Amino acid sequence: MNLNPNIAFGFLDPKRLYLYNAAYLEAQMDAGLLESLGIGHADAQRIASQLDALKKEGLAGWRKWCDQANPHWPIAVHRSVHRYFFEAWPSNQGPTPVWLAPEAGSSRLDQFMQSAGFEDYAEFHRWSVSQPLAFWHQAIERVGIRFQRPAQAVCQQPLDVTRPNWLPGALLNIAESCFTAEPNAIAIRTASEHNPTISEITYAELFEQTQQVAAGLRRLGFGPGDRIAIDMPMHAWSVPIYLGIVWVGAVVVSIADSFSPDEIAVRLRISEAKAIFTQGSILRGDKQLPLYEKVVAANAPLAIVMDPPQTLRASDTAWSNFLAKGEAESAVARGPEDLVNILFSSGTTGDPKAIPWTHTTPIKCAVDGAFHQDIGPNDIVAWPTNLGWMMGPWLLFATLINRGTLALFDGAPHGVGFLDFVERAKVTVLGLVPSLLRAWLNQTHWSEVNWTSIKCFSSTGECSNAEDMFALMVKGGYKPVIEYCGGTEIGGAYITGTRVQNAAPSTFSTPALGLNFFLLDEQHQPSSSGEVFLVPPSIGLSNSLLNRDHFETYFQDVPHGPNGEILRRHGDELAGLGGGYFRALGRADDTMNLGGIKVSSAELERAMSSVPGILEVVAVAENPPGGGPSLLVVFVRPDQTRNPNLKADCQKAIRDKLNPLFRIHRLIEVESIPRTASGKIMRRILRDHIKTS
Repeated sequence: MNLNPNIAFGFLDPKRLYLYNAAYLEAQMDAGLLESLGIGHADAQRIASQLDALKKEGLAGWRKWCDQANPHWPIAVHRSVHRYFFEAWPSNQGPTPVWLAPEAGSSRLDQFMQSAGFEDYAEFHRWSVSQPLAFWHQAIERVGIRFQRPAQAVCQQPLDVTRPNWLPGALLNIAESCFTAEPNAIAIRTASEHNPTISEITYAELFEQTQQVAAGLRRLGFGPGDRIAIDMPMHAWSVPIYLGIVWVGAVVVSIADSFSPDEIAVRLRISEAKAIFTQGSILRGDKQLPLYEKVVAANAPLAIVMDPPQTLRASDTAWSNFLAKGEAESAVARGPEDLVNILFSSGTTGDPKAIPWTHTTPIKCAVDGAFHQDIGPNDIVAWPTNLGWMMGPWLLFATLINRGTLALFDGAPHGVGFLDFVERAKVTVLGLVPSLLRAWLNQTHWSEVNWTSIKCFSSTGECSNAEDMFALMVKGGYKPVIEYCGGTEIGGAYITGTRVQNAAPSTFSTPALGLNFFLLDEQHQPSSSGEVFLVPPSIGLSNSLLNRDHFETYFQDVPHGPNGEILRRHGDELAGLGGGYFRALGRADDTMNLGGIKVSSAELERAMSSVPGILEVVAVAENPPGGGPSLLVVFVRPDQTRNPNLKADCQKAIRDKLNPLFRIHRLIEVESIPRTASGKIMRRILRDHIKTS
């Protein structure tokens, strides 16, 4: 049989294959080839007879295709049909959509718009930034924030946009807003890679556990303002530990469980933590990864240890001895500007930035979750993350304040166990970082997963790849990916997507509600592509830093907007795509996102500077041509010893001193490092060198 090699290898053009009738397919292909393409004869006949007719219906026809297409067909089939449908899509309407927003949707954003008197989303967003006090007043009411004493106003007047005073006069404890769901509603669904059976925790049970943690903290003498760290994976007990700390008026200090002892120590020092929650070890596959051991090596204060080893320091206490029962006590009242969490973001020099979240920051998490990810009481939300990074507390507040269910998997999120957990837990909102998606796509089990219970995905942490995101949308049965980009100092996103706008892979469709920004070029002129400068104020934006001058970091020497607006520095770069859509280009400063974790070049370079054989070392991010997560490229000026193991030694230094998740993609030896006359490294020249080497 003479087969067209383009057909045989699955490089499919609908005009050449799918528009032919089933008889042609049967004549040209044997059953084995059809089976290898994932297309049975009945499916081929249906596609052949309906595809042209659907295309003539325009967008309505595409909706019908999405409803009937089989997510298990090879992705080449879906890509080919998509190209065929949208071959004449006008570029001035923005990127070619894959998911089409419902004409009359029932999302929480739809309902908010209708109640505020808006039918058009663009007008609604303009209102949210032109009338921020009205917007935030209604948003706070709609997500159900509880106050012990109501605010005198949404924001104190006169307004200082560089340091607004939100909700003056109010008293609240944001942990109370996490318990507005019905007591018997499910708060957590959880499983682990070693015990795949799903167990459930109701809101009533979560409240009881939170009270046990709070009672244990009070018994140890902790209370309002005390800083207490958490260094453990995101599992079922992490949630009441976090909420219990907040309940007694104390402040959570976020530490990722992947950090080295040095990185743990610096965060404990900066935050002045008085205690730390941790566990003996982490079991991943057949590996036992020590955790308490690292906490001890960091010279941590009092440690409260789950699953402790046989021997503890005299100052530490086992979890079984810590938990206490007693009458539930009211949450300690706090002011809106009192701290709830101290998180850390990479700084380009010295220690990491210590960014405080206040009791108002979780309002931003909840509002974004409600109106961008559409999280509500019937939703089950999975987002592989950790309380050491902002998406950990974001996930907790965005889900629980909106009365949803947290889906927590204790185990490696890139394996078969997690893929099955998402399906069995009936997850409706699934968050991810793009590098994690790449690991899923490489799993042979990927083709067997049924994720059609998902109503939307959300991607954050690093630049995504359009081809990968298309495959993810298809896996959910043509569901949208809400690209979501922001920062720890924002409490959420400044740019994102919605479920009332069409979704195209790896693109953003709107600034976040209540926020706006300008793109400025290198001459600080408005541009369709350039560096992001935010337009304050917005609930969620930080007002202070523990170890930096906040005004200097975000406002000093920042240009004004086109109409004289005070702008706030952020550091991302975006490209406008037309039709109100944008694509992320990475960072404009010396920081990068590796595996969804923001890290500065300076931190990486410090970690590698003591490696034998190095005179100078520079770390830069390589952005793949097709888009996707940044890749770490290291430039080294070697000494005369010519260490033959430079890459391996540099990788070990990063693993031991920073994070084992940071991987060197390439190491390039150079004779000199390009610098300006003032001695500043010319990273742009090094990035250009990557493209030509």
